[in-house]
Amino acid sequence: MSETHRILVVDDSAATLEVIRRNLESQGYHVATVGGVHEAVEHLKAADVDVVITDLRMPKVGGLDLIRHIRARYPRCGVIMITGYASVDTAVSAMREGAEDYLAKPFTDNELLASVARTIEKVRARKILDAESNSVSREPPPGIVGASVVMGDVYRSIARAAANAATVLITGESGTGKELVARAIHYQGDRASEPFVAVNCAGIPEGLVESELFGHTKGAFTGASKTRAGFFLTAHHGTIFLDEIAELAPLTQAKLLRVLEDKEVQLGGSERTRRVDVRIIAATNKDLAGLVRNSEFREDLFFRLNVLTIELPPLRDRGDDVLLLVRHFLEKFGSLCVGQAPQLTDRALAALRQYHWPGNVRELENVLQRAIVMSDDGVIDVANLPSVMQFAIPGVDDVNSTLAQIEQHHIRRVLAGVEGNKTRAAEILGIDRKTLREKLKQMDSA
Repeated sequence: MSETHRILVVDDSAATLEVIRRNLESQGYHVATVGGVHEAVEHLKAADVDVVITDLRMPKVGGLDLIRHIRARYPRCGVIMITGYASVDTAVSAMREGAEDYLAKPFTDNELLASVARTIEKVRARKILDAESNSVSREPPPGIVGASVVMGDVYRSIARAAANAATVLITGESGTGKELVARAIHYQGDRASEPFVAVNCAGIPEGLVESELFGHTKGAFTGASKTRAGFFLTAHHGTIFLDEIAELAPLTQAKLLRVLEDKEVQLGGSERTRRVDVRIIAATNKDLAGLVRNSEFREDLFFRLNVLTIELPPLRDRGDDVLLLVRHFLEKFGSLCVGQAPQLTDRALAALRQYHWPGNVRELENVLQRAIVMSDDGVIDVANLPSVMQFAIPGVDDVNSTLAQIEQHHIRRVLAGVEGNKTRAAEILGIDRKTLREKLKQMDSA
């Protein structure tokens, strides 16, 4: 309830303080006002505060300094920056320092209240994520396999995300299971009986993305023979999963931002909007923050999506989860074998365990399915595995090998594991690309 939330407003204008205080108190918030950063610092020491609304430019000490102070000492507190000197640079600076939202003066009462509501939602999500770890299950949700420590952290994050309605951003390499995590969040939450709509943003032709996402009316464009609801309206009351979100064009990003802010969609060819109640879970295998820095992804959309973040570990960092997944997929594809259930030799298991898995769980699934089909007698040996995995088999004579021979063997194995990608191999080996090239030259000339 709003009356339980405490808000501190910081501005050197008494008139601004009075207007904001009156508007927020009319909605049941507890509001305190101060005229500068030093008074705000003292108030934060003495009282619990959920949200700070601060002006940017004030005498002596400005709002950005206050944001830095809050982020260093009160990480759960939400911050909204307000200013009469609005610009893209000031908005970016505020967001980078840790503000949840940004308002340019003059703003309307509705804009202020909407910003406070969004910020409180983020504060609530942050508190859930900071809750005691024992209160959240580390057991795998149905459909997800793994018992490693890093996956235990993922399971806790899934449970926390399912317990509230905040937007979720799932990151991780291709093939790590981002859609499985999104489905787990949906089906563990209070929207489980409503639709789950998965959308591969990269798989939709650029000219059809907006129509597919937001719908269109009959005759909106050539070939639009009937009205189509679009994915957002199809997911009404449920969850929409936007995979490969980084592939959206800038214009579509702007329209998606509007949906996140206003909870409304506008069908192509229609002048009116429609309310939509949908939870958004987005996913990417790219560095969105890096794309923002390069102006390839909207910063305001990034902050709207990045409320709760779940980072999926690559399979190479999950230890013996590889063996658990092998058993899982053998059972899943066992019906493809004629006769007895498929078995793996020790050498094949060793190759699977030590392979680098650049394609992660999806690659492992495909490898095992192919191996089962190609096996004649129900026994899967190294010969049934892809040739790049031959280098993952431990050398039988390593104990008698020189240090140089062991190094060469390891370099070849890593290169095979990343399909010849020298940049990625150098990262894994802990050397720069130039050093790797020199070692490869030495190996070729030996």
